[in-house]
Amino acid sequence: MIEIIDRIVDQTVLDKTIEHFKEKGIILPTFEQMKNPDLIPQKIKDELKNIGLWDLHPLNLFRITWKNEPTETGGGFGNVNYLEIPKEITGVDARIFAIVGKYFPTGAHKVGAAYGCLAPRLITGQFDPTYHKAVWPSTGNYCRGGAFDSYLMGVTAVAILPEEMSRERFSWLEDIGAEVIATPGSESNVKEIYDECWNIKRSRPDHIIFNQFDEFGNSAWHYNVTGAAIEEAFEQIKGKSSRFAAYVSATGSAGTIAAGDYLKTKYTDSKITASEALQCPTLLMNGFGAHRIEGIGDKHVPWVHNSKNTDVVTAIDDEDCIRVLRLFNEPTGHAYLKEAGVEAEIIEDLHLLGISSIANILSAIKTAKYYEMDSDDVIFTVATDSADMYLSRLQELTDERGQYKETQAAADLDRVHGTSIDYLQELTYADRKKVHNLKYFTWIEQQEKDIEDLNQLWYDKTIWQKLFNQPEKWDEMINDFNEKTGLLKDL
Repeated sequence: MIEIIDRIVDQTVLDKTIEHFKEKGIILPTFEQMKNPDLIPQKIKDELKNIGLWDLHPLNLFRITWKNEPTETGGGFGNVNYLEIPKEITGVDARIFAIVGKYFPTGAHKVGAAYGCLAPRLITGQFDPTYHKAVWPSTGNYCRGGAFDSYLMGVTAVAILPEEMSRERFSWLEDIGAEVIATPGSESNVKEIYDECWNIKRSRPDHIIFNQFDEFGNSAWHYNVTGAAIEEAFEQIKGKSSRFAAYVSATGSAGTIAAGDYLKTKYTDSKITASEALQCPTLLMNGFGAHRIEGIGDKHVPWVHNSKNTDVVTAIDDEDCIRVLRLFNEPTGHAYLKEAGVEAEIIEDLHLLGISSIANILSAIKTAKYYEMDSDDVIFTVATDSADMYLSRLQELTDERGQYKETQAAADLDRVHGTSIDYLQELTYADRKKVHNLKYFTWIEQQEKDIEDLNQLWYDKTIWQKLFNQPEKWDEMINDFNEKTGLLKDL
């Protein structure tokens, strides 16, 4: 049976963890506080005024939220950070919004997914921070988030990621003191990451692996926190006749796309679009290959992906993403966008979109065109990280292709406007089951999970809601944990 984390497993380990947190002054935030920072004690908010967004301070655990004030130092909390991509860029009448991950600690929302995996193991006595090391297998931002959360919780981190990822990722991990293991290949080489995890399992008993692709804490965090953030943002921007039409997310680890499962409980007619790379169209065509859309590791279906709720699959050409990255970040691109009627305030914010964020926007455009959406239709997606993560890529493109020119900017904007509904499939029930069945080859044959569990994820009509709603119990346990450290009383 699929594990539900709802009870203490080892009281001795839990007691050691409580003492460890007490000694280091670490307080755990609840999932409700991440959704609604108004619930954070005022004394903690006051302390945060003197702490930078990326500072390695345990109170920055309370900044794992979509509602951080968009400033590097001393910020408080406000509304959800989001950006509207106007028709002058998208070429469609439907309104397209992206909530912004730039203002999480580390500059990406993966600190939340990592917290959703690590915290439940700590509060149930399954992870001993005085003995165990936390292993974070990833294609980039997840291991950054895991290393950050680990440091703040006094846990030793081990990061695993492909050797061809951007230099910024490796430099930051090295600076924070994480052990870094580089595996062969690029974004699409997830199996090589899994292989390294098996090596660690067999040889290092003190290492605990938090695999975002099969840890339901990843999807549960996004269901509760990201889903609620998008709901709140929509309620702020909607007009009298607005419809929540669709939610778009790259498949990646299938954490972020779980926000769509939450949104379907609120907007029952909405669609969930899963976005992937055309060069590796795993869901669309059972395809394989390498691509340059960093942040969406593929060639498999994550264990935590609820394919029963996936309505549409799109595949995006990575060349389109690379071209738009330059359009959105080069001065010549900005000048051309201004001539095209894009407001200066929007242009200044386009750096908030990293490469996978751009892929999400292009998938949103495909979705709008396929369903013939109009100006009453609203699509939300996620800007998981910003262009700040890819400055080395921009320099590489300049070295490779030369200076960015106005003619190129014009061609690239036309390319966005010309986004077609090619490489898009609306899924039937049978199509969704095919996607689910692909899990067999990774998770049963390679990763030694039980076939009964695979079948439970498809046939048990209650299992996904039980998995997504685990944070209700976790918050009770977090509050009890914090009470036993006594730190909240001492504020």
